[in-house]
Amino acid sequence: MNEKATTLSALALLIVMGGAASAATKSITLPPDGVQLTPSTLPGYAKAQTNCVVCHSAEYMVYQPPNAARPYWDAMVKRMKAVFKAPIEDADMPEIVDYLAKTYGNEK
Repeated sequence: MNEKATTLSALALLIVMGGAASAATKSITLPPDGVQLTPSTLPGYAKAQTNCVVCHSAEYMVYQPPNAARPYWDAMVKRMKAVFKAPIEDADMPEIVDYLAKTYGNEK
């Protein structure tokens, strides 16, 4: 191996080792969640607890337009699954949308 290749190999090793060391020392502390989902007897309530607030605060629902219609909530749930890879079962989506539209949307 020539001197330039040896230097590049050593530099690459230092970068990899340095990145691993700094990644191991980082941590994050999230603030407590002050907003909870509005309780409901609708089946989508339990499914929203299982699927939605695992990734984000219930505050996200509260800040949506209060006059949002069912198609809006349907699009949001589909977006969470497609774009953000939320692990929502297709069969659960209609019940989650129903809960959101009736609890936070224009069907209150």
